[in-house]
Amino acid sequence: MCGIVGLHLRNPDLHSQLGELVTGMLCEMGDRGSDSTGVAVYGDPTWSPPGHGCVSLLGVDASPDEVAAELGVSVTQLDATYLLTAQALSEDILAAARSAYPDALVAGFGADLAVLKGVGHPRVLTERWDLAEAQGWQGVGHTRMATESAVTPAGCHPYAVGPEQCMVHNGSFANHATIRRELRAAGVRFDSENDTEVGARFIARQLADGRDVEAALKELCAVFDGFYTLLVSNLDSFAVVRDAIACKPAVIAETDDWVAMGSEYRALAGLPGVELANIWEPEPEVIYAWRR
Repeated sequence: MCGIVGLHLRNPDLHSQLGELVTGMLCEMGDRGSDSTGVAVYGDPTWSPPGHGCVSLLGVDASPDEVAAELGVSVTQLDATYLLTAQALSEDILAAARSAYPDALVAGFGADLAVLKGVGHPRVLTERWDLAEAQGWQGVGHTRMATESAVTPAGCHPYAVGPEQCMVHNGSFANHATIRRELRAAGVRFDSENDTEVGARFIARQLADGRDVEAALKELCAVFDGFYTLLVSNLDSFAVVRDAIACKPAVIAETDDWVAMGSEYRALAGLPGVELANIWEPEPEVIYAWRR
């Protein structure tokens, strides 16, 4: 079943409230999926400081101090996630981390982006992460009810497989195995057997080839079969699309201060000024996108 939430803040006065707002949204979706939880936060000055690259790692067989000394980075531990930051390109930090810890899971990477994942209910994990204290301009979250792959951090959304990019997904891709084989043949690596990762890798490849997010999502709709609601974000955009039947629930709300999306309205009900928002259900295969 799964639950999706996303919040894009237009009003800088709300940036200090991002974590609190996303925590409330995510916990409202706990009964749509309590197997695992993940969140991507854009713009927190502590987790991903300005001018720094950031890499989110899980499953590191070393202490934070050992990682910091090995790689020459700062390390913040949030439950099982290590956030590695330095005044360097995130791709360079990522290459060093993969060389030193080849068995670790890369949960996300990029400037201005921190990705946290874990197995468990969102009420438990958001407290361990102290997510309510986070700041920033955008947050994307997911609660998972596993249907086709293992309940592990590698199977947890968001899938943040390109720089400053992430994707969350409610539904299933019927032809993911075929597309996975094609991507692997083209040299794309995978961390899990989750069908969502196939969609995320496909989108990342489209963006790396120079397409914008709208064109990438249009291509995904043309290539992938199944039932899905997707939310895709990167450093300057926030986009939502549903499949041609639109059987997976989704609600969008928009005000002058923010744009928000949730699998159900109750995820949005606590947002400031929601009573004045323009609220609608996204149409099938219509791509809704916003930019900073």
